[in-house]
Amino acid sequence: MPAPAMSPGARPRRSRVRVSRVLAVVVAGLLGGAAEASAHVSGSAAAAPGLIYLIVVGATIVLSLIAGAYFIGQTLTEKPWLPVPGKVVHLHDGRASSLPSATLGLRVFLAVVAVVFSLLVAAYAERMAFPDWRPLPEPWLLWPNTAVLILSSIALQWARVSARRGQDEGAKLGLLAGGVFAFAFLAGQLLAWQQLRATGYFAAANPANSFFYLITALHGLHLLGGLVAWGLTTAKLWRGVEVFRVQASVELCAVYWHFLLVVWVVLFGLLLIT
Repeated sequence: MPAPAMSPGARPRRSRVRVSRVLAVVVAGLLGGAAEASAHVSGSAAAAPGLIYLIVVGATIVLSLIAGAYFIGQTLTEKPWLPVPGKVVHLHDGRASSLPSATLGLRVFLAVVAVVFSLLVAAYAERMAFPDWRPLPEPWLLWPNTAVLILSSIALQWARVSARRGQDEGAKLGLLAGGVFAFAFLAGQLLAWQQLRATGYFAAANPANSFFYLITALHGLHLLGGLVAWGLTTAKLWRGVEVFRVQASVELCAVYWHFLLVVWVVLFGLLLIT
């Protein structure tokens, strides 16, 4: 009697389950190792810096693994043999726009960026244990800057939802507001730099100062790069291009903005607690 045929989604689903189980074992091992290591250092004079280092690095690794599990799961459950909503076929040459390829490319890029910031956080946590570390006062402008970045992410989400519903005006206004808030965030970060420099906190004066300028500059450069894609997408909409033709670009911009917001919240929290 022939064996029953396997459904198309069974193999990706089983692969996703295996990946989730493996990652769960790895996360449990990392958390157990961190707890054991913190118990060893709790009785020494350097317990506080060591414990902070373990907590920060462990949390960063766990968050990276969770993000990796999500991206891998999404990739394994995609069915390239089925029609993909949003894929536009060009009848003149038979080609199709590769929306899944663009999405996968963004996921890979975000994974690389997450690794870069994870290494930066680990280096920050390790360097602060040295005696020459002198924490600098966080500029008060970082608080309104964070609120502005949250508003930018909300505006991009508004544009995303409007694009899905085919609402041209909502997508235009959402993109425009998101870009304005993003530029305001970058301007606020520059003002925070000037505020620090005016009070004598230069980048080369102390390792803590150097890390602050490096962290904020690296995050700002990634946001500036996202504004390039935002500008191209916004220009197409304001030139009269139908919203469904740029829906994929709006989706990717919104995902990128949400990712940078999460990264900034983590970095800002790290600067506050240290």
